[in-house]
Amino acid sequence: VQLQASGGGLVQSGGSLRLSCAASGNIGSIYAMNWYRQPPGKQRDIIATVSGDTTHFYDDSMKGRFTASRQNGYSALTLQMNNLTPDDTAVYFCNANVQEADGRYATTWGPGTQVTVSS
Repeated sequence: VQLQASGGGLVQSGGSLRLSCAASGNIGSIYAMNWYRQPPGKQRDIIATVSGDTTHFYDDSMKGRFTASRQNGYSALTLQMNNLTPDDTAVYFCNANVQEADGRYATTWGPGTQVTVSS
C-alpha cells in the first residue's frame, strides 16, 4: 500500500482546509486509516482513526471543527478542517493499518503535508 497526502497550505485563522490521502496498491488489505499531526518542535500525535463506519477523534478540541471520512472503501481518506487556529499548524500525516496476506499486521505511512495557520 502506498499513501499520498495532499491539500496542505497556508490559511488564515478561522479558515478551512481539506486534506486528502490517496491510497494505492493492495487497498483491500487496509482495515483502518489514521490522521496524525506533528507541530513544530513537538512529537507526532494521532488525531483521528477511521475504521469501517466509525470515526474517532482523540482530541476534544477538534470535535466539531474537524471531520474525517473515507471514500470508496479505503481508497481515499479526507480530513476537513474548519475554524483553524495557529495551534493547528503542523505537518499532517496519514497512515494505513493493513493485514498482509500472511496474516501479519503492518502500518504504512504517507509523506506529510504542511498546514500553516496564520494569526
